[in-house]
Amino acid sequence: MSSRHLLLFHLLPLLCSAALTASRPQCSSLNASFASPAWGLSADCCTWAGVACDPLTGLITGLDLSNRSISGSVGASLFQLTSLRTINLAYNLFDEIPIPSGFENLRNLTHLNLSNSGFSGQIPVGIARLTKLVSLDLSTFYLNEAANLSLKLDDPDLATLLSNLTNLRELYLDGVNISKSGTEWCGTLASSVPGLTSLSLTGCSIAGPIDSRLSKISGLSVIRLDQNQLNCRVPDYFANFTSLRVLRLSSCGLRGEFPKSIFGLSNLTDVELSNNPLLSGMLPDFPEGSRVKNLVIKETNFSGQLPDSIGKMKFLSRLDLSSSRFSGQIPASIGKLTQLVSLDLSVNQFSGRIPSAMPPRISDLCFAHNAFNESIPSSFGMLLNLTKVDLSNNSLSGPIPASLFALPPLQQLELNLNQLSGGIDFSNASDQLGIVDLSNNELAGEIPKSVSKLSGIKILSLAWNNFSGIVELDWFRYLKNLSSLDLSYNRLTVQGGDGNSSLSFPAISTLKLASCNLTQVPSFLKSQDQMNYLDLSNNRIGGSIPNWIWKSMNLNYLNLSLNSFTFVEGPLPNFSMTSSINLDLHSNLLQGPIPLPPTNPIILDYSNNLFTSSMPSNISSYLSFTVFFSLANNSIIGEIPQSICSATFLKVLDFSDNDLTGLIPPCIFQAGNDLRVLNLRNNKLRSIIPQNISRGCVLKTINLNGNRLEGEVPSSLANCSTLEVLDLGNNHIVGSFPFWLDSISSLRVLVLRSNKLHGPLVAPATDDATSCRFPVLQIIDLSSNHFSGNLPSEFFKNLKGMISSVQNWSTVEYKYMQFSASYYQDTVTVAIKGMDLDLVKILTIFTSIDLSNNGFVGEIPEEIVNFRSLIVLNLSHNALTGQIPRLVGNLSQLESLDLSVNQLSGEIPQGLTLLTFLSFLNLSRNNLVGRIPLGSQLSTFSSTSYQDNQGLCGSPLSKQCSSPSAEASSVSSTATEVNWQFIFIGFGFGGGLAVVVGLIMVWDTGKKWYNRKLDWLLWAVLPPSFWRLCDYFGDRRVGAEEGESMEIERWPSRSFCVFCTTLIFYEDRLVLHHVDCDCQKR
Repeated sequence: MSSRHLLLFHLLPLLCSAALTASRPQCSSLNASFASPAWGLSADCCTWAGVACDPLTGLITGLDLSNRSISGSVGASLFQLTSLRTINLAYNLFDEIPIPSGFENLRNLTHLNLSNSGFSGQIPVGIARLTKLVSLDLSTFYLNEAANLSLKLDDPDLATLLSNLTNLRELYLDGVNISKSGTEWCGTLASSVPGLTSLSLTGCSIAGPIDSRLSKISGLSVIRLDQNQLNCRVPDYFANFTSLRVLRLSSCGLRGEFPKSIFGLSNLTDVELSNNPLLSGMLPDFPEGSRVKNLVIKETNFSGQLPDSIGKMKFLSRLDLSSSRFSGQIPASIGKLTQLVSLDLSVNQFSGRIPSAMPPRISDLCFAHNAFNESIPSSFGMLLNLTKVDLSNNSLSGPIPASLFALPPLQQLELNLNQLSGGIDFSNASDQLGIVDLSNNELAGEIPKSVSKLSGIKILSLAWNNFSGIVELDWFRYLKNLSSLDLSYNRLTVQGGDGNSSLSFPAISTLKLASCNLTQVPSFLKSQDQMNYLDLSNNRIGGSIPNWIWKSMNLNYLNLSLNSFTFVEGPLPNFSMTSSINLDLHSNLLQGPIPLPPTNPIILDYSNNLFTSSMPSNISSYLSFTVFFSLANNSIIGEIPQSICSATFLKVLDFSDNDLTGLIPPCIFQAGNDLRVLNLRNNKLRSIIPQNISRGCVLKTINLNGNRLEGEVPSSLANCSTLEVLDLGNNHIVGSFPFWLDSISSLRVLVLRSNKLHGPLVAPATDDATSCRFPVLQIIDLSSNHFSGNLPSEFFKNLKGMISSVQNWSTVEYKYMQFSASYYQDTVTVAIKGMDLDLVKILTIFTSIDLSNNGFVGEIPEEIVNFRSLIVLNLSHNALTGQIPRLVGNLSQLESLDLSVNQLSGEIPQGLTLLTFLSFLNLSRNNLVGRIPLGSQLSTFSSTSYQDNQGLCGSPLSKQCSSPSAEASSVSSTATEVNWQFIFIGFGFGGGLAVVVGLIMVWDTGKKWYNRKLDWLLWAVLPPSFWRLCDYFGDRRVGAEEGESMEIERWPSRSFCVFCTTLIFYEDRLVLHHVDCDCQKR
């Protein structure tokens, strides 16, 4: 041992003694600031947990008290520890107190971390004097919360705080309210802390773009600017930050195209750009050495395909491209990502097969809301780390691999909204399965009793499939974790649950047994005090609604609609303790007085019953939070209570089809309520429509059809600036046409039929150049009034909504519950194909003009031929003259044309033969002349379509033409330039068809077979919207679309085929449709 080492050996005890002596005052200061039981009774604070000391001097240099649940305040004695170089007080509970002053005394501090410790208020200026600081973390978990809960930089501001911190390398101010706008924040950072390597300003209320001056901080390795309002492009110069590892810019309002070159940075490991819907871009060809571990680009406008080079990203553990615009197939190279744990490609436009080779370590797999087809790869059953699989809302078909249910760690399996078929078997299912959703598929067979082996199941949905057979509710007694069960809309017969077993049912919160052939309310529900959602709709349950159903459950949603209940078991339930509830009792046989509703219903539907009482005068006291209230189609009597206006949350009020009398309460149209739909049609309401409609009117639908209303249409209706449907038909309204309605640019449906309106359709003189424009009007019905004069061209020229031929298959409806699929769909009565029909769903593509039964004169305006989307045109029973517009063939979507009982003259235009959808035509009782054109749909109409036109001749009339006119025997001069390619195609098709049709016409057995099979064929190849089923007696039509119905009155002698789709033989001719077409009994 050398003499030097020997000297140190002898001096060591003296040095330690001196160090201990020096540290004792500091230990006292420290203990006074943060007394901790964990420090015990040792006098040497250098041995205390979280305390670091200089081994030579004994002075305290480091303090790490993070995550100790320290509360109260910070003692002033802390700031006497001037030897401190690091302080970490993160994740404590300092009771929302300000950061204390005194940090300026700790001039040796290099690292200060006060993050997420409960401090609030202004950051003290003393921190700005810590010139040796290398790392500063003042982040708070109160991101974007109220200002009094978060830290802020106001005085001093960001510039003052950083002005002397030139040594700073790490700056974390997440959640600190900087409140900077413009580009000042970039300039401050660039000039004050150019040596920064880590910059984290998440949720700092920055409202300004990223400035070019930030490029001066070229050594940045971490950039986190999430949750600010940057509203700019991502700078190209970020690609020059060669040290960049982490780039997080989510929820920043970014726009433009993301620079591809950034993805090529060799040190990049984390990229998060989520929730920037205006940010576009494409994924690059990734290099071989990519180090990216997390790539999150969800909720953006990124598009393109997933490159095959994705397989080169050997370190990738999370890939989330959800809710963007990616398309194409998933490359097979995805299976090479050996580190990938989470893969989310949901809500995109990916298509094709799902690759059979998936990353072996994958845990979360989400491909929902895409266009994947074919079957689920059986290889999924070998992915032994899978905990979640979501393939919902695709076009997957085939069976579900049985091995998928058996994966040991699998907890969540969502395969709903596909076309999966076959049966299911739970006999080997994993006991970890907690969520199984197989709803909305084509699964068939019986639900196996092995469902009772899903011991870990919490949510099970098998609804909307083709399951059949009997399901015993007692099977589910064994599933102790079950909280939600949905077996609705199969072909099941659900029975049991009568409480005979000694084994109790689990505490179920959601039970959906709609359309399950139930004949009684399961009695086990008596013991379900945790249930909040119960749907027993569309079953065969009769008798009384049991009183215990209100008492034993904590219901928020109860649907007993579409059953045969007759009474609410008395005495009437006391709902006073019930919280907000959605109560649906529609379409039963409930009689007597209206049951008093719960005190806080959100949805209250008593429609389509047999209630006969009047409404209580204090009805609003039960509707404090009600959004939807319907008593439609009952026999409610009396007046509408004035108190209904006090239900200020109401959005939909439907009292249609009752026996209500009296006045419409004027307060309904006043400011202060949020009513969007008012339907009072088919009652006995009288007097005038309230005149003083307030400017705050937000109504979208007003339907007062079928009452006894008088007076004029109030001009204050124009204050309802968002109105879409206005139906005042079948009343006693007088006055002229309300041209001022054109100020409502959203108006889609206008029905004024069967009133006493009069005068011309000529707008009064006005200086407004936009007068009389209805840009989206799709249904206008002015029939059966006393209008007169010419049909002005200007009026029709402005109906822009009927010109567009864009196919938009949505409906006119109102979504009255923001976070659910609750829609109110408007109903309107239109005259179509010779009869009045109720359209329960108004498709936005359905367009109709009905001006019949008035006193209009003059010619049909040529502007009508521009209405390419028009489906129904009825100008009958007027005094129109002139010719049918020559270019009527432009009405390519027309299905019903009625020009009967006018004084039209000239020949029938050849263009009518171009209307391939035309299924109703009435030109009778006019002065038309010449040969009836042949071809296309015109060959399917009988003589009644043309009768009482003395100058008409040719088939189907019995009157023969003496000599063929040039016009009738040949196409018009505008059609002489024929396309021989189409003619030869037609010859080929026609020749083949003639052979088939010829055989059918002479073969009786063939005729019968053809009639039986044709409907099936057309159902397969034609869009559902073209179908209407027709029963033999003709007293009801039911639309193919769910919920759509078309009611018509029984005709005394025959039925009429609406949208007839059966080819029949008539007078030895094969025709598609005939005006006398009776429904064929097969």
